[in-house]
Amino acid sequence: MENRAYLEMKKAAVLRLQKKSTEEICKTAGVQYDARRSELKVPTLGRLVTVHYPSWEIANPLEEWHSLLLWHYLDMADGTRPSGDWVSFGGLKDGLIRGTKYDHTMELELQKFLAGKNQDQLVRIFEKLGAEFTETRADLSPVLYLFPFYPIRLNIWLEDEEFPAAGKLLVDKNADHFLTIEDAVTAGDVLLRTLEAAAAEL
Repeated sequence: MENRAYLEMKKAAVLRLQKKSTEEICKTAGVQYDARRSELKVPTLGRLVTVHYPSWEIANPLEEWHSLLLWHYLDMADGTRPSGDWVSFGGLKDGLIRGTKYDHTMELELQKFLAGKNQDQLVRIFEKLGAEFTETRADLSPVLYLFPFYPIRLNIWLEDEEFPAAGKLLVDKNADHFLTIEDAVTAGDVLLRTLEAAAAEL
């Protein structure tokens, strides 16, 4: 059933994209188009993914739901730039119920992911995904780009003798211009799985 749902959503997303011009998509989504090769280049979590035009098939292997997020991002993007203001999922449009519940779930999942990892290990993991590091009150605050105009920030507090490691996942206040709340929640899951895969490669 999950695969069927993915295929149906992929079909709908591709049909919408085929009605748009590549020039419009590149402008609103912040991606590049190689007219000679008929390819779009989309950066995502430290990788540069090739999308063929006009089929919209993704050349580089991505997890199914990561691929779906990419198509939805290209379709929804309206050119709004990140604001620099960060909010939880619950702070997003339509996020009061679904987003608030997911914020709690993500905090638990991040606690599991961070357990037993020191700062050097975490920095190497985040760097593999092209992270930029910002100064906050947290011990570590990497910003990872799911897509060019869709940054995600993690605020991480390292474990010590008294407290276990903890983390919060935040998105830019303008994230609603690029993905729905349902997609935003999926994006959190995709990021977590990508982090776990990067950690396994260390």
